[in-house]
Order: sequence, then structure tokens, then C-alpha cells
Amino acid sequence: MSEPWITAGSIEQLAAQSRLEVEVDGDYVAVARLDGELHAFEDRCTHDGEPLAGAELEGDASTPCGVVICPRHGARFCLKTGAALTPPAYEPIRIFEVRERDGQIEVRRS
Repeated sequence: MSEPWITAGSIEQLAAQSRLEVEVDGDYVAVARLDGELHAFEDRCTHDGEPLAGAELEGDASTPCGVVICPRHGARFCLKTGAALTPPAYEPIRIFEVRERDGQIEVRRS
């Protein structure tokens, strides 16, 4: 059986790049830190199937979670649940469990 956690990169890499990417079970996953908290999310907008590369992350006082904003059409997704918060996206993105361990950032397989 394969290890349930996949290393995405080091804490230093995340600090230098602001985002890490790793493949988890065939899905591309982005890992980012917002307000000190790690988030791992499917790197694909459910509106058009394109990557969320270059997407902004921001806190949002109107929701209990931070959001990732698609750079093409502005769809917003909750970083805690994956829920699509605004059109043109209606389907959620997948959220992955993420942790920091021994200076490495790891994403859990499903």
C-alpha cells in the first residue's frame, strides 16, 4: 500500500514561491498559505477546467473561509470546503488535507 501522504515541498520552497504544486492521485493540487494556515486545493477551475495558476487568495469577511479566485472569469471558491461561491462556477473544487511535518509540506491522498 502506498504512503497516504505525498511531499509537496519544503517550507522554504513555499515561502519563496508562495505556492507549491503536486500531483495527488492524478489530480494537480496547489498548496498555499493564507493568514498562516495551509490550504491544498485542486488546481482546476470547475467552470472551464483550466488551472487556477496565478489565482489570487484572499480572506473574505462574508464567508467563514478564505477564497481562491479564478484568474480568468473571477469564480470564487472556499478554501475550507471547496464550495463554488460565485458564478460562473457552480461545482466545487476538491480540497485536500495538508500538514507541515519536519520542515516539509505534505498532502494526504484520498
